[in-house]
Amino acid sequence: MAESAEIILDGKSYSYPVIEGTENEKAIDIAKLREQTGYITIDSGYKNTGATKSAITFLDGEEGILRYRGYPIEQLAEKSTFLEVAYLLIYGKLPTQAELDNFAGQITKHTLVHEDVRKIFDGFPSAAHPMAILSSLICSLTAFYPESVSPDLSKEEIDLNVIRLMAKISTIAAWTYKNNMGHPLNYPRNDLDYCSNFLYMMFSFPTEKYAINPTVVSALNKLLILHADHEQNCSTSTVRLVGSANASLYGSVSAGINALWGPLHGGANQEVLEMLQAIQKDGGNTQKWVDKAKDKEDSFRLMGFGHRVYKNFDPRAKIIKKAADEVLSALGIDDPLLTIAQELEQAALTDDYFIKRNIYPNVDFYSGIIYRAIGIPTEMFTVMFALGRLPGWIAQWKEMRENKEPIGRPRQVYTGELERDYVGIDQRS
Repeated sequence: MAESAEIILDGKSYSYPVIEGTENEKAIDIAKLREQTGYITIDSGYKNTGATKSAITFLDGEEGILRYRGYPIEQLAEKSTFLEVAYLLIYGKLPTQAELDNFAGQITKHTLVHEDVRKIFDGFPSAAHPMAILSSLICSLTAFYPESVSPDLSKEEIDLNVIRLMAKISTIAAWTYKNNMGHPLNYPRNDLDYCSNFLYMMFSFPTEKYAINPTVVSALNKLLILHADHEQNCSTSTVRLVGSANASLYGSVSAGINALWGPLHGGANQEVLEMLQAIQKDGGNTQKWVDKAKDKEDSFRLMGFGHRVYKNFDPRAKIIKKAADEVLSALGIDDPLLTIAQELEQAALTDDYFIKRNIYPNVDFYSGIIYRAIGIPTEMFTVMFALGRLPGWIAQWKEMRENKEPIGRPRQVYTGELERDYVGIDQRS
């Protein structure tokens, strides 16, 4: 007999089925609760609410496990490229060489953006945050491809929108940086792979030859892979919720970018660098700040340490730490902020206070170090996060459409005024 949960309300018993995922996760299906009882559940922040069933990403925070489509993140980061992982997330399987070549080739073919997009840049203030520009321009693609709003897109039409978005976001992101710096914009190069092309558009100048560093390319591949999906977080849930209204892929992802922009979600690696800058400004005494972090009476906490989901360790951090060490060694950078970061890292890895509490450097800590080392400014960090997260957003949007999920419509418990009569303005006190 299938397992079920019993809820007793007003002296009456109701039975609801228990569903189980492939990794033995269990949930009580309360889809008919309001219809049968008149009650709803309250779960502020949806921390205990499953809004969907998904076959994309498995995350176990207690055990430090992250898998894309069943493949451990450690194996993917070591053996795959970002585009290979993107294909896996979006289409549900690792591609053959022919499939990967076609996927990468199609993306390369579509990296150019409409010339009118260049004109839109002129409308933004010079101090506009890169995430505001990225969100706006991704949403604007709906205007350039109005057929994308159709609720009845064919598989081929959806695939074309996927390719366009994967291709054009790297160009738009790089141009956002160049526009902010007042540099000439670089057009993409079809002879370069995805990550090399992005670095070229970001850092090359028409006046000199740009040398692509393979260590930096490898680290960027790993960073984007590690950020590619992370189950039903705030931005991913936003993409699915907006998409459930039959919004276009571009509009849905633009909404996800805005959610990611929130400092409680995608701004963690930026906060790491801001913390390092504050420590440097204070004199660079890392031990002082380590002691502050250990002081219960002090409100200071180390940015980039611990994780709200991973209760033991962040599996992505172990992978990216190695890449960070390789980048710093290859570039030979002498940066006081990176020295402070390394001192904080050693303190957290060797101090019993942090070890006993499982407070280790997380992926945001190391990604901030790498981005800083390769010359990406702090305000671009969340843009880089969005660049990596895009395949996951696309996969989640696509899965939601294929599952024909209903439009999202959360309920509420009203706590406002009871019914009252209108009072004319001359009688109000």
